[in-house]
Parts: sequence; structure tokens; C-alpha cells
Amino acid sequence: MKLQRISILLCTYRRESVRDTLASLSKLQAPQGCFVNIIVADNDVEPSAEHIVGQADQSWPVTYVHAPAGNISIARNACLDHARRRQSDWIAFVDDDEVVGPDWLQKLMGVAVASGVDVVSGPAIAQYPSETPEWMVEQDWHSNWPALRMAGQGRQAKLQTSHTCNALVRFWGTPWVDQNFDVRRGTSGGEDTAYFFDVSRSGARFNICPDAVAEERVAPERLTLAWLTERRFRMGQTYSAAAVGPAELARLTVSASAKAIYCQIGIWCSGRDTARQNFWILRGALHKGVVAGCFARPQARLYGAPAADPSSTANG
Repeated sequence: MKLQRISILLCTYRRESVRDTLASLSKLQAPQGCFVNIIVADNDVEPSAEHIVGQADQSWPVTYVHAPAGNISIARNACLDHARRRQSDWIAFVDDDEVVGPDWLQKLMGVAVASGVDVVSGPAIAQYPSETPEWMVEQDWHSNWPALRMAGQGRQAKLQTSHTCNALVRFWGTPWVDQNFDVRRGTSGGEDTAYFFDVSRSGARFNICPDAVAEERVAPERLTLAWLTERRFRMGQTYSAAAVGPAELARLTVSASAKAIYCQIGIWCSGRDTARQNFWILRGALHKGVVAGCFARPQARLYGAPAADPSSTANG
């Protein structure tokens, strides 16, 4: 029986936390009949992560790729190029601020094999620092819980998109093997959502694995309502890419506008309840972003600041 090749794709940009990510990957147990390799793409102008990758103790072969600069789609596409050269049967995505358990890949592959699907997504669960506002922890806006979406009334549910924080994708020999990440979205974020929309349009079947958990430590600069509002707005802009054709675009615009108005009413009715008010602000930001995306409003640059700013990060 031929070994299935799995390439784990990891993009990084000036994050020391990639050490912990690599350490967790070194403990991975390969699914039965599979061989694992890791591809790390460094999106910094200088190869700042090369020594970190070189010093990492790994049980699996690791390839370091310097893919500058400040545009995460460039790094993601560099990973895809190497996976194509390896003719990887599967690719898996994880972020450079996450850690996974030893059986993470086994659980994802188990669902893929059992359900015969092409993309399996797992949750990315936020680990909050002690200074996090209480409302933010309770509402848990930083975690990513994949969900199955209805493709249409009376039709089978399917996941239309996924995220590169935790996913396994059938790759070599598929209609989407040559699909790349959109470099126009590489500084605003949402490039992963758009990528998986394209994979879905190519015929991929999706499922979820709630037990294949990735844990993500939330950075202090992300613990503000302003950061979350901007992120949610951008997510809405990206989601508008799901609309195909004028009729679908009009339907989505009307639907999102109605939802945004409903959320505004929720804000007005929240009174002095700050937590409740923030809840409606963030829900509304998503729907406002969808409307903005339908009108092709440019997305804000959220990631990949100029090289002179070492505090910035390129990963979303």
C-alpha cells in the first residue's frame, strides 16, 4: 500500500511563538499509512525565523522557505508550491501562534477517511491572558469554531469555507491543486476564507472534527473592542466573495443590511449593559462588512506593516 504524504504548512512572521508550534508538531503521531513533513514559510523581509526552524527538535522532515514580505498570501503560496513539488496527497494548515496535541492529525484524517470528504476543519480555541476583559472571555470572539452551513433549503448541509488555523485538505490530483491564495487579500486578511470558497466551488466536500483542537494564545494587542470590530468587519467583506452573479450579490446585500439594522437596534436596547452592547456591535460589524464587500469597498490593511515596525504580525 502506497504511503500517503501529508505536508503541514506553517507560515510565520516575527513570532517567537512559532517555537512552541514547532515543538507541538514534533510530537505528532502520523495517521496510519501516512508520512508527515513540515513546510515553514517565513514572510519577513529578512529570514528572521531561519535560526528558530534550524534549532527546532523535529521528528519529521522540516523545510524552511524564505517568502518575503509582509503579505501572508505570498508565504501561503510558497508553501503550496513546495507541496506540489512533493506531490503531497494531503496538506494541513496550522498558525504560528498555535499548539496542537499529538493526535491532532490522526483525528482530522480519521474524519476525512470515515466520511470520504476532502476538507476537514477543527476548532482553534483561544487561550486568554489574565488581563482580558471579562465580557471578551465570556463571549469568546477570538476562538474559531467551524460549522456546517446549509447549501440550500432541502439540500445536504456542507461547509462552504474553512480557515488555515486548523484544517486538513486533500491535495494532489484534485481539481483545486493549482488554486492559490489571493495576494490582494494578503495584507487585509480573509485570504484563507476566499481560498476555501474557491476550493468549495471546485467540488470539494467539507466536514468538521470538533476533537481536533488547536490552542491559540491571544496577543495583548488583540484584547480591544476596536481590534475585534475591525476584524469582524473584514470577515464580512471576505464572506461577500461567496456571492456569485448580480442576483446573489443583491440578495446578500439586502439580507446583510437587514441584519445590520437589527444589530443596531440591539445596541440601542442594551442600555448601560456594556457586555451586551459590545455583543451587538461585533455582530453588526460582520454584517456591515458583508455590505461593504458587496459594494467592493477596499479592505483595510491589518497585517504585514512595513519592515521598520517589528511589533506587527502578518498572520491573522
